[in-house]
Amino acid sequence: MTYPHFEAVKIAMKQDKEGMVLTLRIHPDELPIELVKDFVGARYQVVMVRLDGEDKPMQREREHEADWVRMAGILSRDPAFPKWLEDIGELLEANDKDAVEWLRGHLGVVSRSDIPSNPVAVQKLRTVLKEFNEWKN
Repeated sequence: MTYPHFEAVKIAMKQDKEGMVLTLRIHPDELPIELVKDFVGARYQVVMVRLDGEDKPMQREREHEADWVRMAGILSRDPAFPKWLEDIGELLEANDKDAVEWLRGHLGVVSRSDIPSNPVAVQKLRTVLKEFNEWKN
């Protein structure tokens, strides 16, 4: 059995009471006739692979690596982060500079960009984020 396949571009995403609504743009030449003939409300099993700039499957690991760097940056800029460190006894006085230094030292990295390649740093960052968010809430 053959299954329809096509290339599409994500153009919108929204949420309603039943879940997420994903809108894709499909070129008319790519649109499978089976999809056109199916009734509105038909269910599908969907497999999607994001393409990079060379039309090859994107390596998602790279995206996740960037997420850890981004999360460490967001954490460092959160005004409550130094207060939390002071509250748990890691800083004597809450200030941004010492909070950033503490995070680097705690994770054992020189720079945030070192986090993705260090599994111990990733695990420690996960723990810090979890504990900090629990404290905030």
